[in-house]
Amino acid sequence: MARLDDLSSYLIAPDPAADRLTRAVTGTDQTGAPIDLRVIEERPLTIYLNSQEIVTAMTIGDYPQYLALGFLRNQGMLRADDTVTGIDYDEELETVVVRTASKTTFEDKLRKKTRTSGCAVGTVFGDMMEGLAGVTLPDMPLRTSDLYALAATINRTPSLYLSAGAIHGTVLCQGARPLVYMEDVGRHNAVDKIAGWMHHHNIDAADKLLYTTGRLTSEMVIKTALMGIPALASRSGFTAWGVEIARDIGLTLIGRMKGQRFVCLAGEQRLIRDADPTSIPDEPARAGRKAAT
Repeated sequence: MARLDDLSSYLIAPDPAADRLTRAVTGTDQTGAPIDLRVIEERPLTIYLNSQEIVTAMTIGDYPQYLALGFLRNQGMLRADDTVTGIDYDEELETVVVRTASKTTFEDKLRKKTRTSGCAVGTVFGDMMEGLAGVTLPDMPLRTSDLYALAATINRTPSLYLSAGAIHGTVLCQGARPLVYMEDVGRHNAVDKIAGWMHHHNIDAADKLLYTTGRLTSEMVIKTALMGIPALASRSGFTAWGVEIARDIGLTLIGRMKGQRFVCLAGEQRLIRDADPTSIPDEPARAGRKAAT
């Protein structure tokens, strides 16, 4: 079992003590006693594509370049063959500008903007579903022993999620190894940071799994598929449309991962059940929360 301070498997791990991510506040508890705690900061980040303002996201402010690049890639505003010539971040102005070698097709995308069920940057563009038509996901086998190992490591990793709450985490994984752990106030922001990191470093997605603390919605399924990742897992539950899309496109979808329990609603044929669930310690309820039933 991973130690609480063992971050050796990560290429990028959370840093709960980083400056500007949380703020110290005081209040009172249920008895009226004074209490000190740290709460998540959120600040606006305006994303530009060349000279065009695209969106203002509410974010914790780390990895703004990856967030901007991943957002534009996941929205289809940057094609795989678009050459990114620069990503400029201005902390004082809270803006990031992604520059490309030639004009993109983002004007058409902006005319199709709709609202989705996500929090913070809950925008998805009208042709994202159309983009799935050309997506072919690898038929990657998934070992349940790897799922249990990932959950044990990720759930014990020091993070803003554990220290302050009010935040979502998303982790790019390979086999039993968590690679990149991103957090943000919106689960899609965390996914976009990972997408930006993968695009910037030209990372192959064929043998990867995406783990999230958030709900498995249609948007999460679509973004995972557009990134080329064949499996998506979560501690949380599902939406019906998310399940339907995952089944249609051949994405393995696993939710309600807590302790020895999980539910697979798409891609069951890819699971290699090589771990005995009864040998896995069940997850104790966290302080202040009821145990899951």
